[in-house]
Amino acid sequence: MGLFSKEIFDELVANGLAREARDEGFDPSPVVKLYIPGSGAIWLLSEISPYDPDLAFGLCDLGMGFPELGYVSLCELEEVRGHFNMPVERDLSFRADKPLSAYLQAAMEGKRYA
Repeated sequence: MGLFSKEIFDELVANGLAREARDEGFDPSPVVKLYIPGSGAIWLLSEISPYDPDLAFGLCDLGMGFPELGYVSLCELEEVRGHFNMPVERDLSFRADKPLSAYLQAAMEGKRYA
């Protein structure tokens, strides 16, 4: 997995296992921020399915005014290219300071969130 380290991957899977345990109040903070340089596309991922390591869950915001929580294929993200053929990158300085639901709320209100 070229988008993030094994430690990040393991944390994402652990969050996926916690969600599978059906913890109704489970609202983790994003673990990783991915983006396409020069575009408004951002993915704040909080978990990976423990049954499908290609399937990640988080805030998907393509920068078109319709952010949503959902699943995304990691293999597809690795193939996406932006302007000047720029690939998806990980924001190495990103540190979540609130749960995923708060980032979604800010995105829906058009506020800067990440």
